[in-house]
Amino acid sequence: MATLRKLVRRPATFVTLGLLTGLLALILIAVSATAGQRTGRAAQESLLLVTFPGAYTLILSFILGLGGLFAVIYGAAIAGSEWTWGTLKSAVARGESRTRYQLFSFAAIALMIGLGLLVAFGVGVVIAILGANIAGVSTAGLSDSKTLGSLPELLARGWLAIVEEGALGFTIATLARSQLAGIGAGIAVYFGEQFASIFLPDIIKYLPFNVANAAVATSGGSGFGGGGGGGTVIARLAPNDALLIVVAWLIGAIVVSLLFTERAEISG
Repeated sequence: MATLRKLVRRPATFVTLGLLTGLLALILIAVSATAGQRTGRAAQESLLLVTFPGAYTLILSFILGLGGLFAVIYGAAIAGSEWTWGTLKSAVARGESRTRYQLFSFAAIALMIGLGLLVAFGVGVVIAILGANIAGVSTAGLSDSKTLGSLPELLARGWLAIVEEGALGFTIATLARSQLAGIGAGIAVYFGEQFASIFLPDIIKYLPFNVANAAVATSGGSGFGGGGGGGTVIARLAPNDALLIVVAWLIGAIVVSLLFTERAEISG
């Protein structure tokens, strides 16, 4: 697909993935290198990131939490460039359907997000194994069948949740017709929802970033990333209910983007 090949060459793709994996690597290396400087409960908690099989879900938690913000930025960067660089106008001038062009663009973004999720997770696991060896932690849990069996579902749910967040950035940038405006507004919406949890606890659980977090909740009820880790407990929907709302937000965002693109004046 030409759209996918275009995204592979885009600097935004490499920068986004590089920042995510770089931050993950720094945290895992720092935890491993400083393990001997801690004692008691603090040492045990810090080593959870490199102790398998729990490290699998903790690494995924980090990726999904921070990845949501990166997905918003990435979706906004790609969608906004279609307007600021004039590529959408050129496609329309060639007679291509606006709806088809936008759908293919977002499908390519969703696929790149999925690939990025897998790459970041793979890198995180490899570095966690190295970190465990540095810290003197056993890696016997690497082959835990129960945890490994649950990973495909968690990865699939995580991909859908991050794609939903990327769709919001995509739509915001489309409405703004600008990369910078889309990225700025997307970041504002992301953090605004976190702050809104203080004042609107009963409403916030239905908003896009919170439902994305709830959709990938563990059986114990704690979601991955997204909502942050403060002292306030945010009411969450059941994972399957949240997943349905994630799909609704995803479809709604794309429909809004398509309707706007169909009606927008892009000639001249």
